[in-house]
Amino acid sequence: MADVIRIQTPLTQEMVVELKAGDNVLISGVIYTGRDAAHKKMIEALANGEELPFDVRNQIIYFVGPTPPKPGQVIGSAGPTTSGRMDAYSPILISKGLAGMIGKGLRSDEVIASMKEHGAVYFGAIGGAGALMAKRIVAAEVIAYPELGPEAVRRLEVRDFPAMVIIDSQGNNLYESGKAQYRKA
Repeated sequence: MADVIRIQTPLTQEMVVELKAGDNVLISGVIYTGRDAAHKKMIEALANGEELPFDVRNQIIYFVGPTPPKPGQVIGSAGPTTSGRMDAYSPILISKGLAGMIGKGLRSDEVIASMKEHGAVYFGAIGGAGALMAKRIVAAEVIAYPELGPEAVRRLEVRDFPAMVIIDSQGNNLYESGKAQYRKA
């Protein structure tokens, strides 16, 4: 089994550059949530000259719309959503300093180009394991767009949140390299 890299947020550019496609990571610290509806509102805010609900510089956004927590829980099931839904918005946030994204699935060429230009990384989380992922979230607070319900922007505190680097800041893409490696076998 490959070594696991422990990451403490916020991400620095030095950390981002060191991460390589295929690296297994455990993330601790603060991350933020946002799905397509929240991303749309954030991009509209920027277009109107308004501030974002949080400073995206050196931060990670987790593409998730968690379920409501049961009594005694911090958060409900919190599995990743399909990242492609955010592809129209991600390059703008990356250009503002967003350092990491967590989701599942492919990313567009435009997102990857922006990641390479500005130094960002895309982490994959395990789809279908939302209940297990939620156990790594130790605090959750809605900080913007509460009217969006599960899609509101949340500030999460995570401890040893498991993910894998899918696309690194050089544009190396595990979805491509993994297929190529499989074809050789």
